[in-house]
Amino acid sequence: MKDLKNLGFCLGLFLTSISTLAADKSVFTPAQTKTAQSLIQRALESNLGYEIVESLTTEVGPRLAGSKAEKRARDWGVKLGNELGFDRVTVESFTMPFWDRGELQISIESPYQQDLYGTALGGAAPSEDTITAPIHYFRDINELRNIDEGELDGKIAFVDGEILVKSQTGGGYSQANIKRRVGWQLAEKAGAKALVIRSVGSDSRRFPHTGMMSKKEGDLWAKIPVIAVSNPDADHIRRLHNLEKQITISLQSGSQWKGERESGNVILDLVGSEMPDEIVLIGGHLDSWDLGTGAVDDGAGVAITTAAAKLIADLPKRPKRTIRVVMFGAEEVGLLGAFAYAKQHEANLTNHVLATESDFGAGTVWQLVSNTNPEANKAIDEIAQVVAPLGIVRGGSEEPGGGPDIIPMAAKGVPTIRLKQNGMDYFDLHHTPDDTLDKIDRDELAQNVAAFAASIYLAADADVEFRKLESDN
Repeated sequence: MKDLKNLGFCLGLFLTSISTLAADKSVFTPAQTKTAQSLIQRALESNLGYEIVESLTTEVGPRLAGSKAEKRARDWGVKLGNELGFDRVTVESFTMPFWDRGELQISIESPYQQDLYGTALGGAAPSEDTITAPIHYFRDINELRNIDEGELDGKIAFVDGEILVKSQTGGGYSQANIKRRVGWQLAEKAGAKALVIRSVGSDSRRFPHTGMMSKKEGDLWAKIPVIAVSNPDADHIRRLHNLEKQITISLQSGSQWKGERESGNVILDLVGSEMPDEIVLIGGHLDSWDLGTGAVDDGAGVAITTAAAKLIADLPKRPKRTIRVVMFGAEEVGLLGAFAYAKQHEANLTNHVLATESDFGAGTVWQLVSNTNPEANKAIDEIAQVVAPLGIVRGGSEEPGGGPDIIPMAAKGVPTIRLKQNGMDYFDLHHTPDDTLDKIDRDELAQNVAAFAASIYLAADADVEFRKLESDN
């Protein structure tokens, strides 16, 4: 019995020593973990994120890049940052070419008259007069690639393509989006008078999806009108084509370029208590397409990151590093604000220790991924454990990205994490008239704020090198 007691005593000492050793190896102290957990609780009880996106979408409305509305949004962001008590609030301006949608009329004229629901794509040219012409139907973008030069003279090209399938990750969007981005180049080369495409979206409502097209080599934009029609209208055109009907479309579009305008990034800083020159950057993009009010894309992202930073600001002590919220300008028209930021801060990007963006709607965060120094993976793993009660799992540790506006910084070596959101209905809404505040669930938005607040606090307070070493690249 005595031997058993001695064995038990020794085993207890062994387990205690193992526990102590494990605790010693933890990146975060119990106090830091407790603070992060308290941020989660406060975020879940707070309505601040929803109040911010409600204010932006209601007081400012749609925010087309380069427009007066985007300027109102910057003023709104500055006012909000000051009201919430950020230590520094600044605007970094840049210039950009401004494209205006104008008015659009589009309809089927034969085999009978029927109005279509469509929208011009970003960068499209106007029609000098009404264009009325037969369509040449293409089942997908690959069929258009095989057309000969001049073969579409006097015709309107119509590119169909499958409806984007809904998924949590949004997979398939990039491939479906090819027709929107480069279809005009193929149609124009073949002599088409205009291009009409099926909207790149997963919805079945008559809400057409807009979006920016790609430039041609030499910085050239389309010389023809380019229109996206809603999925139900594209279905109708397909059915008529399958019945071997001759389809004629009439359209008049006033979209055009209107010279250089000003845009800018709004920057809100919480200055670090011990390493103020080191920056953990978070944000969303302030501009939106002009069909809806940009609630999901990306008023939600601005609200999530700003609210998370405000909760951290209310702590008794600032984290060690500076937390920077960037409300990026002109994202929708080519990440212009992101590239401007990377250029303006090129000299001190080495001080940007971590970056991430919220730009995939307002659905719940379900996964945390990263692309940092492998030695920092333990810190990211521990952050994942803290946010796990929110329903978030740890994903890949070598997943590049961080969000669209983070791409130019990441290309220059800034480490990234991303809190991935459930995007099941994202492509039903973004870039459409249906992107409005009622689509946002308050509880899901609060879960996002909680995930960001805890994760960013821990990253900003950690004594960890997130940047990859040259040998890691």
